[in-house]
Amino acid sequence: MSDRQSLRERLQRKSIEVPKDRLRPTRSESGEASPDPAGQRRVNRNIEYQAIKGDLHERLIDELNRQGALARGDSELKSLIDQFVSDILETEDWPLNDSERSRLASDLLEETLGMGPLAPLMADPAVTDILVNRYDHVFVERFGMLEETDVRFRNDEHLVRIIGRIASRVGRRIDTSAPMVDARLPDGSRVNATLPPVTIDGPTLSIRRFGRRRLTRADLLRLGMFSDAMDRFLEALIRHRKSVIVTGGTGSGKSTLLGAIAEAIPDKERVITIEDAAELMLPQTHVIRMESRAPNTEGRGVISQRDLVVNALRMRPDRIVMGEVRAGEALDMLQAMNTGHDGSLTTIHANSPRDAFARLETMVMMAGMDLPSQAIREHAVSAVDYLVHVRRYEDGVRRIETITEVVGIEGRTPQLQDIFTFQPTGRSENRITGSFKATGVVPRIVDELISRGINEVDRNWFGR
Repeated sequence: MSDRQSLRERLQRKSIEVPKDRLRPTRSESGEASPDPAGQRRVNRNIEYQAIKGDLHERLIDELNRQGALARGDSELKSLIDQFVSDILETEDWPLNDSERSRLASDLLEETLGMGPLAPLMADPAVTDILVNRYDHVFVERFGMLEETDVRFRNDEHLVRIIGRIASRVGRRIDTSAPMVDARLPDGSRVNATLPPVTIDGPTLSIRRFGRRRLTRADLLRLGMFSDAMDRFLEALIRHRKSVIVTGGTGSGKSTLLGAIAEAIPDKERVITIEDAAELMLPQTHVIRMESRAPNTEGRGVISQRDLVVNALRMRPDRIVMGEVRAGEALDMLQAMNTGHDGSLTTIHANSPRDAFARLETMVMMAGMDLPSQAIREHAVSAVDYLVHVRRYEDGVRRIETITEVVGIEGRTPQLQDIFTFQPTGRSENRITGSFKATGVVPRIVDELISRGINEVDRNWFGR
């Protein structure tokens, strides 16, 4: 029996069940909801196409393995796949329409070399996060809002194969002995994947995507992340070497804002960026990018962010820009800010500027130094000049919630004062309305610059 006949029989024997939530209900004359026949036919047709494609993909992999071609270059593999599809369509009568026949080669190529069913999502510039909870549960984030997609993998094995391909492309390994991987794709996207038993319900895959171009301060201003006065104030802070920490929750836009405000660093300065997975794209010409390294399968070869900070201090940096402090590297970062590397920038996960100081204290303790709590707080207060807290609001828009100045410390409590805040006033359709307001407090940098004969900061920005 031929492969084509075998597949036809399997399709005929299989009773295709379509989940009810994937059908659009229509209304009958009596007003009761009834399944949409056209919608059901489309879903059934798609399932049949996926079954045919899956069967052909298995045959393609067997053929490429037989020829020992899987290790060849992408261009050579593409020509072999094109020839395979051409032969199949010419010699066998598959139940495919013209549209399906024309896309079969590209789909098989993507299955073999690329992201499989996720390829259309990766090509969509509006998609910022791709979240695969299970092989049949795929969500994306568009414009700050999560939505479920109709993208499906065939089964767990199909998803595991795609995960393994992604990991191997970036020199990582994932299997039952090492069931987690965190990596960066060539386009800068962050990838995290897990396999059972780490995730009970099956393999998972999370891809955090970044735009093909860097978002500038002008872009963020246009998107409503901050006001014009806040934009010019942040530029002055960076240009005049004030140490700034961007705080906020997961997905609030900390790294994006960090990269945007860092463009104000003068081009003549030597900048070193340190990240777990390189995301920052700075426009300066004198930039050195450093990235930590995870341990290999033997548990060796790890290079931590703390190792990179210590090494960066020996490289004569004017500024150190750290993607995020998570552990003991916080101590080295604070020491750098206090010993001639003022104007350095970083981000911290925190729910508020005050919470950021509490987290800093905890992370410094993780460095293993037996320092008293009071000494750590005084060290942090002397190192950090301003905190910029960002938040993703319920409408999906990311905004700067506060720009806060670190004034000093009184007893055991850091003294903070807000310079700008975002004040919500209500909702208009699905968007939160509000405005960025100056609190009336004039930051100390104004008098500092005036004493140096620099008039870049206007008191009118602060409501005075």
